[in-house]
Amino acid sequence: MFFRTLALWALGPPVTMFFCFLIFLSALADRSGKTAHTMAALWCRTILMLAGVRVAVKGAEKIPKGTPVIFLSNHQGAFDIPALQGALRAQFRWVAKKSLFKIPFIGWSMYLSGYIGVKRESATESYKSMEKAAAKIRGGTSVMIFPEGTRSDTGELLPMKRGAFVLASKSGVPIVPIAINGTKDILKRGGFWVRPCDVTITIGDPIPTEGVDEKELRPRTRETIAKMLSGMA
Repeated sequence: MFFRTLALWALGPPVTMFFCFLIFLSALADRSGKTAHTMAALWCRTILMLAGVRVAVKGAEKIPKGTPVIFLSNHQGAFDIPALQGALRAQFRWVAKKSLFKIPFIGWSMYLSGYIGVKRESATESYKSMEKAAAKIRGGTSVMIFPEGTRSDTGELLPMKRGAFVLASKSGVPIVPIAINGTKDILKRGGFWVRPCDVTITIGDPIPTEGVDEKELRPRTRETIAKMLSGMA
């Protein structure tokens, strides 16, 4: 634990700066964001390696080919983002709090990569963000969302917010449910020590959304993710 903590905090910042520079150059050369996403995935895998985190993916073959999707994952810890982006060999854009885009270097890289910011405090701004995200999805871009809205400190699945399912219903593309397990204890909220852990990402069968109301999609998705977390699916 000591050596992984030392490695992450000593090498993580310069590694992050280096990849932010690469992402910036990639975004200038390729405005689609695909190359920037690939660079960000390499950064994530490097951070995982420094922290001693190993990720196993189950059910990757269930991700539909040739069509955009909405990835919906539970949220257990700070390492969910590097684990998902580093391990999933798929192009997608994050839908995240707009305030994250103000973080120097990392937030700027998110913006340049084409990620979608949501301002939750304003219903009007949130609606505009969802319309923008729906248009991007219909244009062929997959997105990744944490529908719980925040990470669960206990690892228990939290209630899911309505926004992700309104987006799914608007865009009409399949939901791909994801259960991520093992990230909760790697780096505690507000903590310093890094605990190497094995992480499992389980991908479920796609859930059709075309013509389906968000009120039906929300409980079905939550139940699917809950079953995958408990090992029942």
